[in-house]
Amino acid sequence: MGQRLSCRERHESGLFAAIANGELELVEAMIEQDPSILEQTTGHGRLSALHVAASNGRIEILSMLLDRSVKVDILNRHKQTPLMLAVMHGKTGCVEKLIQAGANILMFDSLRGRTCLHYAAYYGHIGCLKAILSAAHSTPIADSWGFARFVNIRDGNGATPLHLAALQKRPECLHTLLENGALVCASTGGFGYPGSTPLHLAARGGSLDCIRVLLAWGADRLQLDSSGRIPFTVALKHKHRACAALLDPSSAAPLVWPAPLKFISELNQEAKALLEKALMEANREREKTLLKKADMPQSPLHSDSEDDDMASEASNVELCCICFDQVCTIEVKPCGHQMCAHCTLALCCHKRPDPATTCPAGPVCPFCRGSIDQLIVAEFKTSGDTEVESSPAKPRRSRKSNFSEGSSSFKGLSAMGPFGIGGRSSGKFAAEKE
Repeated sequence: MGQRLSCRERHESGLFAAIANGELELVEAMIEQDPSILEQTTGHGRLSALHVAASNGRIEILSMLLDRSVKVDILNRHKQTPLMLAVMHGKTGCVEKLIQAGANILMFDSLRGRTCLHYAAYYGHIGCLKAILSAAHSTPIADSWGFARFVNIRDGNGATPLHLAALQKRPECLHTLLENGALVCASTGGFGYPGSTPLHLAARGGSLDCIRVLLAWGADRLQLDSSGRIPFTVALKHKHRACAALLDPSSAAPLVWPAPLKFISELNQEAKALLEKALMEANREREKTLLKKADMPQSPLHSDSEDDDMASEASNVELCCICFDQVCTIEVKPCGHQMCAHCTLALCCHKRPDPATTCPAGPVCPFCRGSIDQLIVAEFKTSGDTEVESSPAKPRRSRKSNFSEGSSSFKGLSAMGPFGIGGRSSGKFAAEKE
């Protein structure tokens, strides 16, 4: 009898090894010989055949097992589903296949009370993260819980997926979650008690990229954690001087993405890319000033050769009539007036929108004072009367420009806003001031 059990164990071990190696024909033959083998688990973690296939990315074996009516949400020892294991290992194809088969994206494990969305943010697998968020729009989760609630779901420690992405230094996941409605100032504390925000965790980890993303989406530099510390204090405690320079509440505030505005939420991808690039450049120039004051090394935004290429390409292109420095890349609808992405962004951030307001009042066109219904990528004409559409990836500029040293016209537009874009003046204006 003991020998039969030993043979049985070897048979099961052979099955799981064949699944891990992707030997589809051998797995099918073993299941045909003994269908009950699919009910067995392996190892201390009690992994099923579906768990092993999902974690190893064996999508063909996974499909075969699902066709044999294997339970899609079968649990291992820690109540983790095959979907969770596929997400942990970044197997996007298996994640999509399991979701198509009806896997529940709202199941919590028993380790830390986390869902598959938590694991996607924690491990930084952006493909898996996007697949789960896409499924959440159409699954029963959206009807029962609501999509916004799902994006901000908490684990057993009160952390949202945004917290975990900030903790693990995953700026791309941070950006995707914020675009899908993650709360940038969410706290791990519950029942009115303070806790850590994603900005606190990014400061603790010393991730400049994560701090940039969070600040650009409106993270509060003065919010306190459970120990009464602001993110600036946390960065100093962990000796992240560059992060502390950006988080210093006495320094100028960064430019913030104007998400609540209607025409901003309806931007197409090209126009959005242009504005996001302008916001990044504006905040990077602010960073250079702050890091210089803190005696920290600086990293240039662009290489000189890239700027020279832009200058030669756009030598005959019409400049923005507000700053007289950048190329007109954004067109306002319905009036059709054009301006550069930097001035458009400064216009939208002139007055910080109130998220509590259902219909926040937006800015108006600076040329005709008409309402702005839509922003699109502008088409401009060169000297040969050939229409050229601006590229979001590489916007053309008339000459070598520095956003931090723009014209006095742009300074007049932006200095009134509370987002740290004041103080940008041309060399002539600076000389006159001195």
